[in-house]
Amino acid sequence: MAGTFEIAQAGDKAYFFRLTAPDGTVVAVSPLFSTIKSAAAGITAVRENAATGLVVDSSAASGRMARRQAAASPAVLAASGAGTS
Repeated sequence: MAGTFEIAQAGDKAYFFRLTAPDGTVVAVSPLFSTIKSAAAGITAVRENAATGLVVDSSAASGRMARRQAAASPAVLAASGAGTS
């Protein structure tokens, strides 16, 4: 079974959606939208882009790993393309 998108109201004139997994776990919550129509458009955008979206790790742990690899072997870092512009 697929996940479920649910549009909900936040206050008088704000809407958001959440994506829940089949087991009920909330997987994602959107920012606020001013209309239900724009919240539905947000769901459409997620559906169209999620499967092909790239994963970018911007966490502090990612930077620490790259520094550890560079300290251990500069050639590994250069070969992976990490740290280059």
